[in-house]
Amino acid sequence: MVGRAYPRVIGGVREPSWLFFDTFLPLLGIAAFILYYQAIGAPEVFAGFVVLGGAMTAYWLNVLWSMAAQFYWEKEVGNLQLYLMAPMSRMAVLAGMALGGMFFTSVRAFSTLLLGIIIFQVEMVVTSPVSLALVFVLTLIALYGMGMMFSSLYLLYGREAWHLSSLFQEPIYLVSGFYFPVRALGFWVALAASIIPITLGLDAMRQLLFGQESMGFLPIDTEILILLALAIFFIIGARFALNFMEYLGKREGRLTLRWQ
Repeated sequence: MVGRAYPRVIGGVREPSWLFFDTFLPLLGIAAFILYYQAIGAPEVFAGFVVLGGAMTAYWLNVLWSMAAQFYWEKEVGNLQLYLMAPMSRMAVLAGMALGGMFFTSVRAFSTLLLGIIIFQVEMVVTSPVSLALVFVLTLIALYGMGMMFSSLYLLYGREAWHLSSLFQEPIYLVSGFYFPVRALGFWVALAASIIPITLGLDAMRQLLFGQESMGFLPIDTEILILLALAIFFIIGARFALNFMEYLGKREGRLTLRWQ
């Protein structure tokens, strides 16, 4: 696990340009949404919603491109068979990817958040540091657990992994409420979007950072319990998906579904 996390942590140090582009380019999208909200006279708190959502996009993109499609890419470059032959836990490989991705992505996310607060004069008040830390940790565990599960499922679909990643990227920005309160989509749409951990994570963090419980989708305690359930579900699901992938390879000598 440590060995797989190491290159993702060190890679950011060896390529400082990645940090620059990953920090400053997202600010352009954040600025566009904030200027739009200012133009239509939206409450000032919406600027804070956008800055927080823009920072959290780093985690979603990391899960989508560096976790979910990782096994497919490893297969393409010839490393996957080494993972499967090595006397180690495949879950440890995925956990190492997740930990390394969390570290580098957190640097980008917190840098974007800090610059957004300074540039756009966003005011945040932490009402409960313990609850905020718990929500953030549970959101990351559930989110990367989903990426771990998708990494095996993507591999089963072969070359379609790239298309699935492209398909899921932008729609999640909308239904998860990255730049606005998710309750604006309606109860049932927001409830369906809650299967994606970052939806409830963002909603709970906004309530805790901006004191906007009236704009929240569900009470914070309820969202914490759901995030805990999602974290357990996705980690168990990742284990089952990984076992199925190994079973398919041992039984039939392939790692994709039959129509591939």
